[in-house]
Amino acid sequence: MRTHLLNETTADRYRRSVTQGVERVAAKLASTTGPHTGIAVDELAPVIAGIDLDRPLEDPAAVLDELEDVYLRDAVYFHHPRYLGHLNCPVVIPAVVGEAILSAVNSSMDTWDQSIGGTLIERRLIDWTAQRIGLGPDADGVFTSGGSQSNFHALLLARDEACRTVMKQGMAEGLELTKAEVLPRLRILTSECSHFSVQKSAAMLGLGYEAVISIPADRDRRMDTAALALELENCAREGLFPMAVVATAGTTDFGSIDPLPEIAALAAEHSAWMHVDAAYGCGLLVSPTRRHLLAGIEFADSVTVDYHKSFFQPVSSSAVLVRDRDTMKHATYHADYLNPRRMAEERIPNQVDKSIQTTRRFDALKLWVTLRTMGADGIGGLFDEVVDLAAAGHGVITADPRFEVVVRPQISTLVFRYVPAGDGEHAAARPELVDEANLHARKALFASGEAVVAGTKVDGRQYLKFTLLNPQTTTADIAAVLDLLAAHAEQYLGESLVHA
Repeated sequence: MRTHLLNETTADRYRRSVTQGVERVAAKLASTTGPHTGIAVDELAPVIAGIDLDRPLEDPAAVLDELEDVYLRDAVYFHHPRYLGHLNCPVVIPAVVGEAILSAVNSSMDTWDQSIGGTLIERRLIDWTAQRIGLGPDADGVFTSGGSQSNFHALLLARDEACRTVMKQGMAEGLELTKAEVLPRLRILTSECSHFSVQKSAAMLGLGYEAVISIPADRDRRMDTAALALELENCAREGLFPMAVVATAGTTDFGSIDPLPEIAALAAEHSAWMHVDAAYGCGLLVSPTRRHLLAGIEFADSVTVDYHKSFFQPVSSSAVLVRDRDTMKHATYHADYLNPRRMAEERIPNQVDKSIQTTRRFDALKLWVTLRTMGADGIGGLFDEVVDLAAAGHGVITADPRFEVVVRPQISTLVFRYVPAGDGEHAAARPELVDEANLHARKALFASGEAVVAGTKVDGRQYLKFTLLNPQTTTADIAAVLDLLAAHAEQYLGESLVHA
């Protein structure tokens, strides 16, 4: 069994095995005709459940053959131009090279003595991203597993900063407040269109879901700053402390960007931490033409970025950044076996000092290899292409009488729905039937394997969603998928009305 360990004696075996695996994937990518096969879970689940994991195949070729049947054949391939579903991007080759290297070397990013070189590369990328945002010379940050963790991390820091502020104010007034007494007074204000991880973070931070105040959005699905101002004033009157205002630069459903400068001014006025969830919109940081859409992000106290959404990186590759590096200390814990205090005194850089993870992959390497190969403009140019595509796609949908669109896209998301016309008057009179038709169309399209689209609800009604992150997708692809969706919806409505 030692022959399977990667070391100096097995380098040739490693080269052969990885090459065989890469060749399988390359062949699959070259022959893919759709985003997936349309296989149903009830068909695939028994196959995987029937594999005896206690009886290895031993032959690497046989393992790859089996993997073809249980994974590669039926996987969802985000590189296909008719994958228009969730926030999954096709990946660039330099990042995949970085992935292969980091997996083989297997650095753990918690301490310097486990990640020499890697620690400095990650820190350099954090500094580079902070400079792109405009956070200033005292900025810092750390790579995370994704946007949800980045948002949680930022709100953890915001919570403890708020507790420190409120307790200090209490002391000035002759009150010795405990943290337990402060927590029920804390509130997080965020748009009704923001990511659900804000609510989950509040619960995990001991504040409860009810600590999140949902701010209405305007017709463009951006946070209504007038409503935000009113809620902040309500907090002040009720003796509540707005620990954070969470703005979104690229909402999951609509790609909308909240009015960041106005939100920053209101947060500052009420001494609230401003967090910007730019998990989706961070690609604008490297856009050669659209960086201005993020104006105001430089005022944030913390920012979430997901390189695995709009920098075309493999999952996972995310980071949380802060304006003031001292605030990262709220996540610091010194363990004698890992990062004792003396290491900080000796200026040994341990990333675990500012991470809520301990063992952590060297995901920063993928972005490093990408930037050193393509450059920031190269990545930004690809993101610009999908933003341009969304604008063109919006024109295609609005010109099609079979569909209605919610808003003009700011980034690369289109939310729309099929609406019956002509002989569909009876269906139009029953909005729940139109909802069912749109939901059916999405499911039927997925089952066919011809394309993948997402779905959501808007004002209680069922809508469809194109998330455009593939520069290979064309308006012809969009038009073709619209035809498929309309056909499925019309078939459902026809059958439903016949049997009504």
